[in-house]
Amino acid sequence: METHELKSHTSVTSRGEAKTGQSVRQRDNAHLQRMGKKPVLKRNFGLLSIFGFSCTILALSLDLWRSTSPPCNVLSCTTLIASSGGSGGTIYAFIFAWTGTAAIFVILSELASMWGQYHWAAMLAPIRYQKFLSYITGWWAVLGWQTALASLSFLTGTAIQGAAVLGNSHYDSLPWQGTLLVWASLGCALLANLAGGKVLPRIETITLIVHILGFFGIMIPLAYMSEHRSKEEVFLQLSNNGGFKTQGLSWFVGMTSCAFALAGGDAAVHMSEEVKNASRVVPRVIMLSVAINGCLGFGMMITVLFCNSNQKDALDSPTGYPFMAIFYEATNSLPGSLAMCSIVLINYCCSLVGMLAAASRQLWSFSRDKGVPGWRWWSQVPPTRELPVYSIILTVLISTMLALINIGSSVALDDILSMAVSGSYLSYLMVSILLFYRRIRGEVFRFDDSENDICNVPGAKLVWGPFHCPGIWGILVNAFAIIYNIIVVFFSFWPSTVNPSVEEMNWSVLGIGGSSLLAIVYYFVCARHVYTGPVRELSE
Repeated sequence: METHELKSHTSVTSRGEAKTGQSVRQRDNAHLQRMGKKPVLKRNFGLLSIFGFSCTILALSLDLWRSTSPPCNVLSCTTLIASSGGSGGTIYAFIFAWTGTAAIFVILSELASMWGQYHWAAMLAPIRYQKFLSYITGWWAVLGWQTALASLSFLTGTAIQGAAVLGNSHYDSLPWQGTLLVWASLGCALLANLAGGKVLPRIETITLIVHILGFFGIMIPLAYMSEHRSKEEVFLQLSNNGGFKTQGLSWFVGMTSCAFALAGGDAAVHMSEEVKNASRVVPRVIMLSVAINGCLGFGMMITVLFCNSNQKDALDSPTGYPFMAIFYEATNSLPGSLAMCSIVLINYCCSLVGMLAAASRQLWSFSRDKGVPGWRWWSQVPPTRELPVYSIILTVLISTMLALINIGSSVALDDILSMAVSGSYLSYLMVSILLFYRRIRGEVFRFDDSENDICNVPGAKLVWGPFHCPGIWGILVNAFAIIYNIIVVFFSFWPSTVNPSVEEMNWSVLGIGGSSLLAIVYYFVCARHVYTGPVRELSE
C-alpha cells in the first residue's frame, strides 16, 4: 500500500468518533504510521488482558520466595533473609526497590506512549551517537529478556521437580530430569504462543484472576495456621553473614534480589503493537502493575517473614525451594502444602507464557531494524498468522539450549542467567539518562493527537505521548530513576560474600561484559553496514 493511501486509511477521526472500535484501530495505525512503521500484527489485547499479561510476568509475590534461596536464585544475587539484610533488611530493601522501580516505570510509561525501548535510545540520543546507542541498548534488552526467559523456564521446571521431592521423599531428583521438565514447560508456552488469535489474551485474563485469588489462597492459610515470630524479629533483625565491612554495604548487595523481583515492567511495551489503543493503555497497565504487584508482594513478604519460624530449615530444604518448606511447616499437611505449591507452579507456568511473548516480540522488533544476525528470518511475520513465528521459535530454542548446561553444572547455568538483571537495568539506565538530557533541555514538546507527521524517530520532532509527568516532578522522578538504576547495576555485579570461592563468585559482570563486547565486534564488522536505527518503513 502506498504511503498516501496509508495516511488516508489511518487518519485520526474526531474525539467523538474515537469511542468506536473502528476509530481506535485507525488511531493505533496512525500512531504507528507517524513512527514510519506499517501495522503487521493483529491487536488482540485489550486493557484487561494486557494488564493480566503484565501482572503475571512481574508475579512479584512469587519471585520474592525465589530470591530467598541460593539453590534457586539463578541471578547469583545474595539471599536477603539468610545473608545480607535479615528480615528487617528485606523489608526496607523491598520498600526502596519498590519506590525506585515505580520511578523507572514512570519513565517507561512516558516513553511507552512514544515508542519502544531501543527506539527510545535512537530518538533521544544526539544524532551522531543515536545509531550506536540504540544498537547497544537493543542488545542489552535482548540479553536481559532472553536470559530472563531462560531463568523463568529453569525456575518453573526445577520447581515442579522440587514439588515432586516434597511429595515423595524417596524420589532422587537428577539434573537431567530437571532439564526435561524445563523443556516441557517451554513446549507448553510455545504452543500457547503459536495458537494465535484470541487464545493468548484469554489465557492472560484468566491468569490475572488466578494470580489474585492465588495470593489469598496462600496468604490466609499461612497467616492462620503457622506459628508467628515477634514483630521485633521481623522488623528489626539485621544480619551480615557475607562478611562485608558494614551492614549498609551488605544491605545494598542483597537489595538487588528485590530489584530483579520488581523488574519486567517493560513487558507490555514489547506487546504494544498488539494492544488496542496502546499509547494510552500500555502506560496505565505499567503503573497499575507496579502498584498492585507491589502491594501483593509486600503483603506476601510480611506474611512469609512472620510465619517462617525456622529460616535455616527452610533454606536447607531438599526441594531447593524455601517456600515449599514454609508451606509444609505451616500446614503440617502434605496434601495441603502440595495444593499451595500448585498455585505457585500454575503462576510460574502462566508467567512463562507471557515472558515468551514479550521476549520474542522484543527480538522480532530489533530484527526488523536489522540489529541481530539472521534478521531476515527473525523479522518475518507470516501474513496468515500475524505473529512473529520465527522469533518465537528462536527464543524457545535459546532457552532450550541453555537448559542443557544444567545437566553438567547448575552453577554455570546460574552464572549465565545472572545477566538478566544486569542487561535489563542497563537498558533502563540508558534511556533514563537520555530522556533526562532531553527533558532538562526542553526538547520534547506537547502531545497533539491530530498530528500525522513523522515524529519520535531519529532526526524528527520529539513529542510527549498521552502519558506525561510534567514540570519539576518529571525531572525529580527522572533523576531518582537514574540514581536507582546506577545502584542496581553496580551492586548486581557483586558476589554475595567477601573473598568468594569460584562457585560463590558472581560472574554476571563477565557475562554481560563479554556479551556486550561480542555485540560491539559484530556491530563494527557487520551491523554498522545494515543497521541504521529504527527503520522507517514509510516515507514522510
